[in-house]
Amino acid sequence: MKASERIFVALDLTDIEAARLLARKLSGRVGGFKLGLEFFAANGPDAVRAIVDSGLKVFLDLKFHDIPNTVAGAVRSATATGASILNVHASGGFDMMRAAAEAATEGAAMHGVVRPIVAAVTVLTSMDEGDLEAVGQPTPPHDQVIRLAELTKSAGLDGVVCSPKEAAAVRESCGDPFVRIVPGIRPAWSATNDQKRFTTPKQALSDGASYLVIGRPITQAEDPVEAAFRIAAELEDE
Repeated sequence: MKASERIFVALDLTDIEAARLLARKLSGRVGGFKLGLEFFAANGPDAVRAIVDSGLKVFLDLKFHDIPNTVAGAVRSATATGASILNVHASGGFDMMRAAAEAATEGAAMHGVVRPIVAAVTVLTSMDEGDLEAVGQPTPPHDQVIRLAELTKSAGLDGVVCSPKEAAAVRESCGDPFVRIVPGIRPAWSATNDQKRFTTPKQALSDGASYLVIGRPITQAEDPVEAAFRIAAELEDE
């Protein structure tokens, strides 16, 4: 896999035409596109299918977190979009994640699509140790991520979403082919924005990231295509 194919661009937009235009511009220069809650709430599953039907890989980032039966139903429905990656929250627990894994297989067969990768979100990259303590989790982010990654693997999911700071430790703990999807990526020449646990694309790949989720450094660049090309070139120079 070429390094550029490991990049998923976060299209955190509400305007479907703007999202389509940007996706078309970047097609072939990155591996795919992340569509999150903002896009989904504004446009719904048909808009996700429209992006997928144009031949683009989609990471549908909805972070399901509910009782096992509800999450299973949501995952079965989400597979109908043809998304390549879905996710849930690892903090939903073993039973919820096991239900999500089984539902992805059932949903893919039901809708006649390839089964998506199902990953679990560990600790959001916008959170640090103080944030975890404030919500009653007095555990360093690194330790919490590893604990949740191991739980995720035991539940039968395909990988986790974790910060670049924990990618190497997750690889060591859970091995390959357990997938490590890494947001919080900021090239040295871009602003950090609201990320607290971040690193550069090249460092993240070196540390064991399977896929990189990169949003604003590309989408808010004066020339998004040039920004994507610049990041890909840095990765290929590994």
